[in-house]
Amino acid sequence: MPLMPPRHDGGDGRDLEANPIFSREPVRVPRYALPARETAPDVAYQMIHDELMLDGNARLNLATFVTTWAEPRARALMAECAAKNMIDKDEYPQTAELEERCVRMLARLWHAERPHEVMGCSTTGSSEAAMLAGLALKRRWQHRRRAEGAPEGRPNLVMGINVQVCWEKFADYFEVEPRYVPMEGDRYHLSPETAVERCDENTIGVVAVLGSTFDGSYEPVAGIAAALDDLRARTGLDVPVHVDGASGAMIAPFLDPDLEWDFRLPRVASINTSGHKYGLVMPGVGWALWRDAGALPDDLVFHVNYLGGDMPTFALNFSRPGAQVVAQYYNFLRLGFEGYRRVQRTCRDVATRLAGEIAGLGPFELITDGGEAPVFAFRVREEAAGFGVFDVSGALRERGWLVPAYTFPENRTDLEVLRIVVRNGFSHDLADLLLDDLRRILPRLERQPGPRRGARDAGVFAHGAETRHPRRPGRG
Repeated sequence: MPLMPPRHDGGDGRDLEANPIFSREPVRVPRYALPARETAPDVAYQMIHDELMLDGNARLNLATFVTTWAEPRARALMAECAAKNMIDKDEYPQTAELEERCVRMLARLWHAERPHEVMGCSTTGSSEAAMLAGLALKRRWQHRRRAEGAPEGRPNLVMGINVQVCWEKFADYFEVEPRYVPMEGDRYHLSPETAVERCDENTIGVVAVLGSTFDGSYEPVAGIAAALDDLRARTGLDVPVHVDGASGAMIAPFLDPDLEWDFRLPRVASINTSGHKYGLVMPGVGWALWRDAGALPDDLVFHVNYLGGDMPTFALNFSRPGAQVVAQYYNFLRLGFEGYRRVQRTCRDVATRLAGEIAGLGPFELITDGGEAPVFAFRVREEAAGFGVFDVSGALRERGWLVPAYTFPENRTDLEVLRIVVRNGFSHDLADLLLDDLRRILPRLERQPGPRRGARDAGVFAHGAETRHPRRPGRG
């Protein structure tokens, strides 16, 4: 059969062509329509494999918080459990049991006074967990307002403008007014004073972030809780706190044990974290925990039979594999407290050393140093007039490094930064290679008459550091 030239299909692009050296028929398949016939498995694999070579190298992706490396035994367990549907707890009771064990382990890790009374579940990630936590806050507020005979039509949620975009989605999807606290000067996240200023009788809760996606910093959860305690003493307003610990809730317990941010604070009603971030699991799994049944209204919970008993479930998603939950339990069992402490300590050590080395190069100024979450942001000094952060990001991408550059939100849109996320598997050796490449590109960038790249050239991989769009008064 003679080979035909590539065919264009009127706008959808060329068909996919199979290399005749390693392929069998068909030699051409459509890109955007189902093929008319079957494709040999080796041919289908090779076509897809070749296209995926154009993706970035996940290990060199310093933008994402998501785990990009796992032990072979963890991968094997995930493969064995890929076909198990997490929602079918009566059909896969032992997978459900491992999920329950993980919840109890996290409850103890986060200092729940009565771990056996904590309500919790796995999710597809922190975004779903945040949605669930927000829904619980809203429903609790609605119940209280109804009991008081008060209107319940204008709920609001107070949070820093640095929150992850999932909170913006929650507010939009579930009709809650987001009350964002803008950045001011050198304050890049929520403070106790700014949180309390925006609370009123319609506030369903305050979101405190442990590990801001913009710069890796912890918000002062204890200070926010204390300010809300004072607000209640003065006004009677009782506003709960949800801790978005997508990153920090799996770091602080191991590296900052004296930091009070969790269920030790009575005002903290719920906590979420990402198992697929510093929980060290491949994506996607998250966790949502509530202090007790009172923090999670029962009318949001569904009950299923499980090992002859009752297991409450609360989730937005239905069918999903049990693989990630099993991998989470494997990591808890495999590493234990000391193993997690060593992994997170290494990440922080790499982050703080790398931050210090970058600061020592001259053109850069640190915003944070990686001393809380192992994440740090830095900017180009004003005197380095020949280039900006977007030039640096673009030049590093030539070597395969994915380092996001972005602009901070209101009221610091003047601040353009680069951010580096250090995860398990990003070693001191890799940090040295990154430094070598930074040193290599700087002379070329410094010879430029001015910045050549801007925000429009930056791509869309800020991974949580997208600019919020506060709603104008009267818009919802």
